[in-house]
Amino acid sequence: MSTLRTEEMTLNMGPQHPSTHGVLRFVIRADGEVMREAVPDVGYLHRSIEKIAEKVGYHGFMPYTDRVDYVCAMFTNQGWAMASERLAGIEVPRRGEYCRVIAAELNRIASHLISVGTMGMDIGAMTPFTHALREREMINDLIEELCGARLTFNYMRIGGVAWDLPPGWREKALAYLDHFDPILDEYNSLISYNKIYVERLANVGVITPEEAISYNLVGPNLRACGIKWDLRKDIPYSVYPDFEFDVPVGEGRWGTLGDSMDRYMVRIMEMKESSRILRQALQNLPSGPVLAKVPRNFKPPKGECQVRIESARGDMGWYVVSDGTGYPWRVHVRTGSFAAMGIVQKLSRGLMIADLVTLIASLDVIAPEIDR
Repeated sequence: MSTLRTEEMTLNMGPQHPSTHGVLRFVIRADGEVMREAVPDVGYLHRSIEKIAEKVGYHGFMPYTDRVDYVCAMFTNQGWAMASERLAGIEVPRRGEYCRVIAAELNRIASHLISVGTMGMDIGAMTPFTHALREREMINDLIEELCGARLTFNYMRIGGVAWDLPPGWREKALAYLDHFDPILDEYNSLISYNKIYVERLANVGVITPEEAISYNLVGPNLRACGIKWDLRKDIPYSVYPDFEFDVPVGEGRWGTLGDSMDRYMVRIMEMKESSRILRQALQNLPSGPVLAKVPRNFKPPKGECQVRIESARGDMGWYVVSDGTGYPWRVHVRTGSFAAMGIVQKLSRGLMIADLVTLIASLDVIAPEIDR
């Protein structure tokens, strides 16, 4: 009886593959349809963002922060502003903090809509993406009215935000939330509980709680493993202590705890919680200014600081060193997408090639956030 002899193939996925969510490349070693491993090859979008900060100054760097994660740029705006404020000891007016939370949570919903919509499309369900994109466009209409932009916002400033809420905007935002909450239930009926969709996601790319911590995963990817950790609750910042909301975690309800389905459903549930936060912020909006007085020639004293915010992709850390001039001496950003890429090689072993698409989509990586 003869033995069937096979040999490994080396395949490229990317850097132009539509399911890599940006300019990413994976070098795949496969035996037929089964992967031995998929090794991420990053670097195609490196733009020296951190070095640019040293050349354009504190105020001038704000528009560049949008490019760190263009899908949820409000959080990168906020992280840079908070780091600069901590260096200089600046206190943001209370209304300014509320405006930041409103803008950021709207952006979180918009980011998660892109994540869950493209995830369905990557797997082969085209229609749900159009539903998710429709809702995101409505959010973009609100954000455009707020700050004049739909993608790279440049809305926040050192000391607060650039503009107050326009007249009538608050009522429009509340009306949108009244529309969005039932639409999310409709979206779940359309795709989330679809038998084929669940079978494609359940038990794929399982991450144990121990692995999640070992590989330093953050955000929804960490919480999907059953670990209840959210900076807005555990290391509160801004005015998040003012709001009541829950922290969704994976339950292994459709398969194994920490699988692709759990990562997907955590983002669905987070959108509901963001809607709760937005309602509270809009209904209890305090009066007063939205921007503190900050000198144009901003020169924080010598020192260093690190701030952390809960971005749509999780714990985002900003480390800034000041030498007392108008230009930071060193800037470094730690992002959730970069952390998530580290576990891909391990999870890919033994998966089908088609399941790598599911895995990448479930981790919700954004290529510019990986490379910076």
